[in-house]
Amino acid sequence: MATTVAPSSPTDNISYDDLYAKWERGNWRAMEIDFTQDKIDWDTKLTDEQRRSALWLYTLFFHGEDSVTDNLSPYIDAAPLEEQKYFLTTQQVDEARHAVFFNRFMHEVVGRGDGSIAGGLKATEDQITWGHRKVFTRLDQTADELRADRSPAQFARAITMYHIIVEASLAQPGQHMIENYLEEYDLLPGFREGMRNIALDELRHIAFGVKVLTDMYREDPTTTQAAILDVLDETIAWTTAVAKPPGWDLSYTEAFGFSLDDLGEEGARSLEQKLRTIGMPVDTIARFPMPMDLPPRERSRRGRVMLKANFIGEETPVVHDPEAVEILFDTMRRRADGNAASAGTTIEWDFTDSDPWHLTLDNGSTRATKGHAPNADLTLRLSLDDWGDVVSQRADAKRLLVKRRIKPRGDLRLLLKLQKILG
Repeated sequence: MATTVAPSSPTDNISYDDLYAKWERGNWRAMEIDFTQDKIDWDTKLTDEQRRSALWLYTLFFHGEDSVTDNLSPYIDAAPLEEQKYFLTTQQVDEARHAVFFNRFMHEVVGRGDGSIAGGLKATEDQITWGHRKVFTRLDQTADELRADRSPAQFARAITMYHIIVEASLAQPGQHMIENYLEEYDLLPGFREGMRNIALDELRHIAFGVKVLTDMYREDPTTTQAAILDVLDETIAWTTAVAKPPGWDLSYTEAFGFSLDDLGEEGARSLEQKLRTIGMPVDTIARFPMPMDLPPRERSRRGRVMLKANFIGEETPVVHDPEAVEILFDTMRRRADGNAASAGTTIEWDFTDSDPWHLTLDNGSTRATKGHAPNADLTLRLSLDDWGDVVSQRADAKRLLVKRRIKPRGDLRLLLKLQKILG
């Protein structure tokens, strides 16, 4: 009888024992980093703009490291193999060391906090972004869910949230940008040394997460893929907003020679590479939460346009940017379930404060078109501002219907299917 051989993966050449051994060889001491020159550089070499930017960027890392340290324990309990448990134990030590390193820098160089971890976190709380709060609040919830449910599906969700979203698509790209500009400007040698060590630690962590998910995907691709997609569906929009600078002041990154799109591009590329290594056919998965036919930089740019127009995030009102609206409806087209209604079904958004748009459902070729539909099956009369609040989850569509802020006409049975259709 013929058997199916799983495709090879780069993780085949890595064992959990290898990852543990690399940890032993790569140990370093956060308490022994010398920040003497860093303090001089901070006070005399960095501009006011660079100090402001560095405080913001490094705070995002500091709070992130504290969160991941707190949340690893249930992963150790849930890991099915002893070798996985041992590696995760070393990872928790790494994350605590990273938090200590950032806290020392904040206190000894920047002058924030009283030297304690709690004091450092409190003294930098004002720098945290909405996207950062959303991602790490979800990480907290994921850890709680894993404590209550150690099933393979939940373990796959948890590894995806921690190792793929937080570490591979957010932390690693930021580390690369920081390392590059510190080397280029020859600044903050102690901080630079610490960031190099942290980057090596993160490489091990990410390799572990990818290996776990690769192994799980081979054993049960349906369950593992569904778990990964659950996490991507929920978090992708939030990740776009993690590094949103205060007041959209682009100097927060450009003061050190990189742009938001540079950062977003590397994050999108890293995420794609990890998913492909796991074995997921990201080009052919129906309703995939990212437009994989577009290059990583364009995927990042589209997210930034949506964020700036307030179709993502907590800020209101919606900015009536024609490109953002076009991206919104293209995203709706891509995510629409063409099997949830008969082919040719048309839904129109008749906006009171903007041009109308409509979707024509057809599994495999759903279309989004600007303008009125000749014969819409369902028409929603509402403002673009209200629809922006719905898609950003700032408002509940059912409540807007009750308040008559959304006025439907046509086949109201489609209204009951709308959430399923649009995902």
